[in-house]
Amino acid sequence: MTTHDHTYDLTVTWTGNRGTGTGSYAGYARDHEVSAAGPTPIAGSADPAFRGDPSRWNPEQLLVASLAQCHMLWYLHLAAQAGVTVVAYEDHPHGVMRTGADGAGQFERVTLRPQATVTAGSDVDLARRLHADVPGLCFIARSVSFPVDHEPEILVAREPGSEAGSETAPPEPAAARVEEAVRPAPQEKH
Repeated sequence: MTTHDHTYDLTVTWTGNRGTGTGSYAGYARDHEVSAAGPTPIAGSADPAFRGDPSRWNPEQLLVASLAQCHMLWYLHLAAQAGVTVVAYEDHPHGVMRTGADGAGQFERVTLRPQATVTAGSDVDLARRLHADVPGLCFIARSVSFPVDHEPEILVAREPGSEAGSETAPPEPAAARVEEAVRPAPQEKH
């Protein structure tokens, strides 16, 4: 098997100079912009606990988002390969970062809570098991030094015309047509 290097070039531009630069700790904003050729720039700042702007993305949120995005993308890939039809996917990840008295800190763990809705003909057990395969493949999860836990929930979409609705009722959005929720015990994977 051959290896391939993938490169990622960005520009991070500090936009928080209020006229005196970093002359004082409280005298500058933590605002910045993350950009790259192609995508819309991301308005960034520090966590509000560190004098950041809460209306802008902070690096800690982006790290948690990166883990959730990577997990989702690999999961969808594995589901497609395995014949599991996912029709909706949502995650509400949670990260825990601990700081010490000196102000330094690190992430202690991130918990992903993906909710995947699959078609009624899909194998629900396989849909659940695929989540356990993702950590060994996800580039971001493989690169961090803290645990990444998974608490997946698998929902099964109702087929149109099932007992939950009548023939004349307007169709519900796909994510709302849920017949069964399968929630396994949390599993830790990294």
